[in-house]
Amino acid sequence: MKRTARFGALLLTIAILTCPAWAQAKKAKPKRKPRRKPNNSWMITKVEKDKVICFALYTVHKNILKLTAQLYELDADAPRIVRLEIRKGDKWVQIAQAKVIERGFTATFRITDWDSTKDHQYRVAHGKTAFYTGTIRRDPVDKEIIVVAAFTGNSNRDRGPRPDLIANIKKQDPDVLFFSGDQVYDHGKHFPSWLQFGRQFGEIIKDRPTISIPDDHDVGLGNVWGAGGKKGPGGYGDPEFIKEVERAQTSNLPDPFDPTPIERGIGVYYTDLTWGRIGLAVIEDRKFKSQTNILPRNELKGVKFSRADHIKEFTGDRRVVDLPNAKLLGDRQLKFLQHFSSDWTGTDMKAVLSQTVFANAAHLHGHRNGRLTADLDSNGWPQTGRDKALAAIRKGFGVMIGGDQHLATIIHHGTDGWEDAGYSFCVPSIVNFYNRWWSPLEEPAKAIKTALPHTGRYFDGFGNKLTMLAYANPDPNRPRHGKWGSRAAGHAIIRFNKKTRKITFECWPRGCDVDNPDHKQYPGWPITIDQQDNYARQAVAWLPKIQITGRTNPVVQIIDETNKEIIYTLRINGTSFSPKVFKKGGYTIRVGEGKSTKTLSGVKSNDKKDAKTIDVKF
Repeated sequence: MKRTARFGALLLTIAILTCPAWAQAKKAKPKRKPRRKPNNSWMITKVEKDKVICFALYTVHKNILKLTAQLYELDADAPRIVRLEIRKGDKWVQIAQAKVIERGFTATFRITDWDSTKDHQYRVAHGKTAFYTGTIRRDPVDKEIIVVAAFTGNSNRDRGPRPDLIANIKKQDPDVLFFSGDQVYDHGKHFPSWLQFGRQFGEIIKDRPTISIPDDHDVGLGNVWGAGGKKGPGGYGDPEFIKEVERAQTSNLPDPFDPTPIERGIGVYYTDLTWGRIGLAVIEDRKFKSQTNILPRNELKGVKFSRADHIKEFTGDRRVVDLPNAKLLGDRQLKFLQHFSSDWTGTDMKAVLSQTVFANAAHLHGHRNGRLTADLDSNGWPQTGRDKALAAIRKGFGVMIGGDQHLATIIHHGTDGWEDAGYSFCVPSIVNFYNRWWSPLEEPAKAIKTALPHTGRYFDGFGNKLTMLAYANPDPNRPRHGKWGSRAAGHAIIRFNKKTRKITFECWPRGCDVDNPDHKQYPGWPITIDQQDNYARQAVAWLPKIQITGRTNPVVQIIDETNKEIIYTLRINGTSFSPKVFKKGGYTIRVGEGKSTKTLSGVKSNDKKDAKTIDVKF
């Protein structure tokens, strides 16, 4: 019986398969389309020999020119020497030559005794046929307003050119360009990606000082916690690859403050640049930061992780993750910031440039349902390290500029009290593919009325105090001028007015025309603050008013005589200043610079502002 049934089923199958209708249906079934081949046109690494110079980056600081030429891959028999020439009259005159470093194909020049009082047309030359020209600008010390253009997040989700950004930057004509990180997103393929970046932005980079610092994606990581060079989760990979990346992106920066390498021979680049009398500190906020594996997850009470770097929920004290041995900037960079804040040589105003800002401001990650309490990749953690950084920066009244967070924000930071530290501008991403939102669930400790909801005093995910002034959330209903407009992509402009000592933050959408009056900045911008708002800590007492004759805009430094700590240093605006202090007692006041400094010791504090006056004559 079973054999008969199986035989019948076999006959039925044969009949179906040989049926003309079945055969026709099978024949008519559409074939699967072949997979589209990936477009690798961006991976251009070799070109004709007359085009082997892709672009060049430079800075000038204290009459030292640093310039890095980025080349395409050279043929085996091509020269390994690059020349730097300057236009003098109708002739090009060679002033230096540099060897090409094979890995990454870069050549770096360091020229001392540079005349920064005038523009110089320069030419990078290779062989007899390859030339790349640009302008090394004069130091605009006499310019009233110095303009910095800042960028972050050049995602590979859009590999095309950046004509809207280039056109707007040419119109705004900034004095300095700052790329805060993630210039490239192709992990392990820095060389072709960096060449692509040069093709996208070289047109504006070649003619003005440029600061570019690598972040996690640049060095081939999703997140990076450098821990001083140690291996580990989120630590740097192959040291030779890291050196290649940093050589390409940072060798044009002024010499490092302390060039001592970290572990495994990885270098450092943290430094400062003075341009147009604006002091710019460049720090590496990931290089010394502790790795997340120092957190004993099984022992942390009240902390729920959704992944290694994401805290889904705190049910207890958020300071439980602030371990005593956790580092953010590390001792070396804190020492640098203390020096930077106190040294005002040739400087009227200051800013600190970092990969990201010292807060955890994003509540939603990736999509509108992606709520997250705290992100260890932000500079909100570790909290004590964050507070130490803010305390060092505010002593020089420095404003802070960073990126990385895919969310433009203006934050007034607080450590012990609200707004007792400086302002930060987290700039918008060039290509904002991975969206984030400021979307607090709690009410503010104090609301501030602005053009946006949810502004005022809040605690971030790690319990840090922040006052939110403006943010640019992605919004599909926002008027846009291109495909990235609704995603809150764009660029930032920071204007330093040396006459008024005001700082203005501007946040411009991608695709807009900055000259078109109908094209607006993101809601909430522009914002203008005063230089002294960057140390808005409330006074406990006051020192006598200083009245100065014989000098205008001198440097004033306040020192606590009980512990010799520098409380703050500032180049004042004018000839009088009322110093605030944060505890009663005796202080030393220094007025002036170098050999022309006047020192006033044993100055006692008063309860009231301007209760007394001290005359200082030069």
